[in-house]
Amino acid sequence: MVMYQDLTGKTAVITGGDSGIGAAIAARFGKEKMNVVINFHKNQQAADETAAIVTKNGGQAVTIAQDISDEAAADALVQKAVQTFGGLDVFCNNAGMEKKLPTDQVELQDWENVISVNLTGTFLGTKAALDYWLKTGKQGNIINTSSVHQQIPWPTFASYAASKGGVKLFTETTAMEYAERNIRINQICPGAINTPINEKKFSDAKTYQQTVSMVPMNRVGTPEEVAAGAAWLASQESSYVTGISLYIDGGMTLYPAFKDGQG
Repeated sequence: MVMYQDLTGKTAVITGGDSGIGAAIAARFGKEKMNVVINFHKNQQAADETAAIVTKNGGQAVTIAQDISDEAAADALVQKAVQTFGGLDVFCNNAGMEKKLPTDQVELQDWENVISVNLTGTFLGTKAALDYWLKTGKQGNIINTSSVHQQIPWPTFASYAASKGGVKLFTETTAMEYAERNIRINQICPGAINTPINEKKFSDAKTYQQTVSMVPMNRVGTPEEVAAGAAWLASQESSYVTGISLYIDGGMTLYPAFKDGQG
C-alpha cells in the first residue's frame, strides 16, 4: 500500500542497495511505486533479488555495478537514473563498510578504505546529484546513512566512527548550503539493526543480550524500520525538514546506562 502519494513515479538512486538497510529502503520505495536504481559493488545476485522485490512491491528497478568511492561511478549512477527513468529525485548515500581493529594496529590502507566508501562516497554521490539538479533547475532530496556512532564513541572502530562523524557535519553543512534552492539533505542514523552484517554477531546469545542491554526499548531494530524513516524523509510529509539526524535506534543515544537513575 502506498503511504506517500507524492513518491509515486519518482526516481531514487540507492548506493549499497543490494543488502541490509539499502535493500530495505529499495523495497520500501518499491511499495511507494518509485523507480529505483540499485547500486552494488560485487554481488550481482543480491542486487537482482532486491530489484525483483522492488518490482513485486509495485515499483520499477534497475541495477548497476559501481564503486561509489570513484568519482566517475557516482556520475554514472545519476546518468543511469536519467537514461532509464527520465530524471532523479532522491539520492541515498547508503553504501558503507567497517573494520574492527585496535587503532594502533590499523594500517593506513584500512583507514583509507573505510573513509573512501563511507565519507568520500557520500561526498561524491552528493556532488553528482547536486550537479544534475543545479544544471536542470530541479529540486532534489538527499538521504545519507550515518550511524549512532557519529555520536557514540566506538573503540576498535575508529575509522568507522570518524567517517560517520564526518558524514554528520557534511550533511548539516550541505543542507544549509542548498536549502534556498529547495534541495533537502538529511541523514538517518541507525542503531543496532538486524542486518546481514550483524547476523553472525547476533546469533551468539551472549552478544545479542549485551547489545539489547544497551537499547532502552530492549530489542534490536529491523531494516524495515530504518527504511520507514527514509521513506518519510523522501516524501513531502517532511517538506520543511533539512539538515537533521534521524536516529532510529530504540533510544541507544539516550545514555541507557543511566536509565535506572544511576549516577
